[in-house]
Amino acid sequence: MTPAAIEKDCTSKMSKAVEFLKQELRGVRTGRAHAGLVEHIKIVVASYGSTMELRELATISVPEPSTLLVKPFDPGTLKDIEKGLQTSSLGITPMSDGKSIRLPIPPLSGERRQQLVQQVKKMAEAQKIAVRNARRDANKAIEAEEKGKTIGEDDAKEAKDRVQKATNKFEAEIDGVVSAKTKEIEEV
Repeated sequence: MTPAAIEKDCTSKMSKAVEFLKQELRGVRTGRAHAGLVEHIKIVVASYGSTMELRELATISVPEPSTLLVKPFDPGTLKDIEKGLQTSSLGITPMSDGKSIRLPIPPLSGERRQQLVQQVKKMAEAQKIAVRNARRDANKAIEAEEKGKTIGEDDAKEAKDRVQKATNKFEAEIDGVVSAKTKEIEEV
């Protein structure tokens, strides 16, 4: 494997870690209502005999800044959706009118905001570890190529330097995403 291929694979893994973090953070609650809060919640649908994401079962809209409205495509799944929302980690009690479900998003307390900031930081650290693991794997692959005499010592050093620069870039990107989300959470 050439150093360029190793680097490409490494940056691909690092990029996926950042994208995963961005997706995870969409589900972290802020003071405002948005569909990303609930669209990935898994709902067990007994009549279908499977587990599906909420966005596959209903339309999710934001009629007011502090309310989400969930309208099931199939009215028979309303009870399953309601049950799934109650058992989710959101901590919001759904209100059903027989056709749709309203989710009132209460304002966050200062203590809850701090808990969410800590949760975001833990998520970010997990993805930083994934980025560092990609760097470790790339460095091992470069060292193996160097031992196999397919690349020279100078080329191996340069490749490792480029991998480290990529690591720094992706860690900085993760920090940027976290600071933006933290600012959004702390906004009253």
